[in-house]
Amino acid sequence: MARPVIVSCAITGGSDTKAMNPAVPVTPEEIASEIIEAHAAGAAIAHVHVRDPKTAKRSMDPALYKEVVDRVRDAGCPILLNLTTGPGGILAVEADQPHNFRKGVSLSSAEERVQHIVENRPELCTLDVTTMNYSDMVVTNNKAMLDKMAGLIQQHGVKIEMEVFDTGQLWQAADMCARGVISDPRPLFQLCLGIPWGGRATMETMALMRDQLPPNAVWASFGISRFEFPMVGAAVVLGGHVRVGMEDNLYLSRGVLTPGNRPLVERAVQIIEALGDYAASTDEARDLLGLDELRAAAE
Repeated sequence: MARPVIVSCAITGGSDTKAMNPAVPVTPEEIASEIIEAHAAGAAIAHVHVRDPKTAKRSMDPALYKEVVDRVRDAGCPILLNLTTGPGGILAVEADQPHNFRKGVSLSSAEERVQHIVENRPELCTLDVTTMNYSDMVVTNNKAMLDKMAGLIQQHGVKIEMEVFDTGQLWQAADMCARGVISDPRPLFQLCLGIPWGGRATMETMALMRDQLPPNAVWASFGISRFEFPMVGAAVVLGGHVRVGMEDNLYLSRGVLTPGNRPLVERAVQIIEALGDYAASTDEARDLLGLDELRAAAE
């Protein structure tokens, strides 16, 4: 029997630039337009970062998030919005002067990192259960920070998507569920693969992580760059949901830039259907994730 597979589209990150691909969305208008196009192609969820329109750098400005959310909703697009809480946990130090922070440091309080979640109340938001080397920096999210952020988010009925990059982080995320910090009968895990220095983007890694999930978990997975589409197929075969988008990959094939997020979503839907399943509608995704129950419990 065909299974509904939730397709998430990660619209834009904070690192890729228009010099790398002119289609990278930067302004709230561009980001909202890409979200609407992704939904038309079959995405049930849009994972959203915002950028400073003047510098194109990643931003935590709640006003920019509000503009994106308002533009999508005012257009009548029912896609589920999944706003990031990742920015605000970046540490960079010099090897010979470890007490001096380098350029690129972004450290914010739990309240600052979830302000746009509290103000916009999206259906979902990410929580990076992650401390790891990333490029020449360190992504840092300790237990106290994660517990505080999770509590603030759930007070507003927003479902948490726990992003984990290796088995140790998955263990910590599962512990948050066991301790009741994540209070969700269907906790959502995103298995993020291929990002140095987390888990490799292989079917074996994905299967290993899937097998360590809590029994009531809902899960999805993605790979970056050339691993994006192979990991779509792997996730479908292993029983999970999928993610694609220009945050993760700028190409349709070797040397062929994607003209936007829509073709990436269309390719994911093709893979899902070729494997005998189908892309879940927004309503089906809402039901699979138990969003209405979570929101009602917080009212």
